[in-house]
This record gives sequence, C-alpha cells and structure tokens, in this order.
Amino acid sequence: MHIGFLTPEYPHFLANTTAGIGSSIKNLAEALVRKEIKVSIFIYGQNINTVFLEDGIKFHFIKQQKFLLGGWFLYRKFIQNYLNKYVAVDGIQVIEAPDWTGITAFMRLRCPLIIRMHGTDAYFCKLEGRPQKTKNFLLEKFGLLGANKLLSVSEFTAKETMNIFGLKGEVKVIPNSVNTDLLTSENSGVTAGRILYFGTVIRKKGVLELPQIFNRVIERKVEVELLIVGKDVIDSQTGRSTKEMMKERFTSDAARKVKWIGELSHEKVLLEIAAAQVIVLPSFAEAFPMTWLEAMAMEKALVTSNIGWADEIMIDEQTGYTENPKNHENFSEKILKLLNDQIKAQAMGRAARKRILENFSTDIIPARNVNFYKEVIEDKCT
Repeated sequence: MHIGFLTPEYPHFLANTTAGIGSSIKNLAEALVRKEIKVSIFIYGQNINTVFLEDGIKFHFIKQQKFLLGGWFLYRKFIQNYLNKYVAVDGIQVIEAPDWTGITAFMRLRCPLIIRMHGTDAYFCKLEGRPQKTKNFLLEKFGLLGANKLLSVSEFTAKETMNIFGLKGEVKVIPNSVNTDLLTSENSGVTAGRILYFGTVIRKKGVLELPQIFNRVIERKVEVELLIVGKDVIDSQTGRSTKEMMKERFTSDAARKVKWIGELSHEKVLLEIAAAQVIVLPSFAEAFPMTWLEAMAMEKALVTSNIGWADEIMIDEQTGYTENPKNHENFSEKILKLLNDQIKAQAMGRAARKRILENFSTDIIPARNVNFYKEVIEDKCT
C-alpha cells in the first residue's frame, strides 16, 4: 500500500510552518511506515522545490507559484499535475488532503481522494462568529464535493462541517493520535505553582479570556506564575497584536507573574509541558486539538474549554476539568483546585494519560486508518 498526503504544513526544518494538521499527519505517517506502508508527503506553498527520502518517508516540497491571473485556480491545477505524475511513477493508491482552504477543489486525480476534516475556514468562522469570504466558502465546498471519501477527526467537526456546507453522506470519524512512547509522563521536574498555556496566541484559542481568569487566580494564590508559549498573531477583528491586547487585561499584580516565552521548537514545548503543574487550554475553536492530546499523554491535568469537541477527548472531573472560558470565576476555581491539591492533580494526570493510551495512541489509531484506506482502494477496484 502507498499513501500520499497533501498538506500545507509539516513539522520539518525545511517547511515554512507547522501546526496541528502537520503534527497529526507526521504522527500518522511515521506509524504507517512502521507498519511497512509506503508514504509520500506533498507539502505545497513552500519556498523551495525538492524531493528526498527521510526516515522511510518520501518528501516533496512544492514551491509556491505566482500567476498574473487566476492563481487560486492555476496553482491547484499545477499541484494536480504534480500529484498525478507521482501517482503514476510511484504507484500511489490513495491521496489524503485536509479540508482547509479547499486546496483540492477542481482537481482531478488518478487515484481516490480522501478529505479529512480538520476544520475548514468556514467551520472556524462559524465557531468564532465571524464572516467568511464567499470565494473561500465555495472552494472548501467544491473540495469536499470532489472527494471520493470523507474523514473527520471528531464527530463534532463532521456534523458541523456537513451542516455548514449543506452536504449529505457518510463521514468516517478517526481521531488524531500521538506517539505515547515519545511523550513521557515523568513528573519529577514539575515547578510548583506553574500554569502553562501553549499554542498560538490568537483570539480563537481563548487567550483573551486568560488575563481575567489569571487575575482571579492571583487574588487567591500569590505563589503562582503563568507561562505563555506560542507565536503572537495579529487579531483579525482589531488589527492589533493579540499579545498586546492580553497585556492590557492583566492587573498589575498578575502581570508581574506572567512570563512571555514566545515561539519554541516542539522539543522545547514538551519540556515546558513537563515542568508545568497545570495546563490551561481555553479554546473556542478546535477540531481535535493535538495540544490537548500531547499534554494528556504527558500525564498532565488540564483545565480546558467545554465546547463542542471537548467531551470527545476530556472526561470532566476525571482527566481534568472542562469549563466555558467566558465563565472566568469557574475557570479560575478549577485551576485553583489543581494547584491546591497535588494528589488530585496527579490522579487526574494519570487518568489523562490512561485515556490517551487506550483511545488515541499511535499503537491503536493508525490501524483504523489502514483499514479505511483498504476499503477505499477496494471500492476503486470494483
């Protein structure tokens, strides 16, 4: 079997960027290679053109092309022709792509196409209550309509996406997974009182609620600190730095206890997770967040949002706490419960890792993907 993945991102030093989609593809691709399945990764929108083999995976970096007119269409056709060449040359049997931006709209591939719902722009626009450009909506809809099969990383994302685009049909749900062998559960280096947020510093992640939550924490427990790890993003609603907007919302006492770490490599992020006593992830808009899975796999008790996808990952009061981030008082109360009760926090952390091991490990999830790919290939042959 030979599977191709088309993606705008991947955690590789040559790639322009990476986030949850890239990390989820990496985890799955490496697990497939361990099962002796051939994998090709096609990363578009890059600064260079290069093809190389690394760790059993064939990488294709596809440079962004410029066109005088109709670039949104012509670049898709360029990628289509590139993919079809390697479908023929390397015998790729299935290509999987994310739903984001509808990159496969108007493509005609020589093998079955699977679209995996990680969350379209339309999906995130709905969750955030902001408008979407009509062109983007149509491209994403045509991308979904052009797929042979649809996958989703969560039940919530599948239902919302199908409703948004008015689509009918079956969507197979296979969640993201993490390699639990690489995510340790060692807690000896934990810094007491340390609260960690990690992820992009952007409105949809709930970070604008964090100051008011932390203000309440600091009023009742002085010996705490909040570390914020992630890239600052210009806010879509105001055109301002999200970090600067957050700074304005901390009290003077709370601001002295905030450490702005900025963007880190994945390896260094894992070190920060290991050192934290409590992880806070108050997001308003996700599909099936890798940040949650990684923190849980590292045996951390979380306080997260309780929106949509949350109960497909977290079990409230077992693996941590879930709460609406806009309820600042309740959210801060739950952080304080974990800070003040180390035994409870450790028990919830163990329950969190156990849930990942039993439900979202790369020892389990990739086999479900393989069975799905086999069904798609067999359908094509009949």
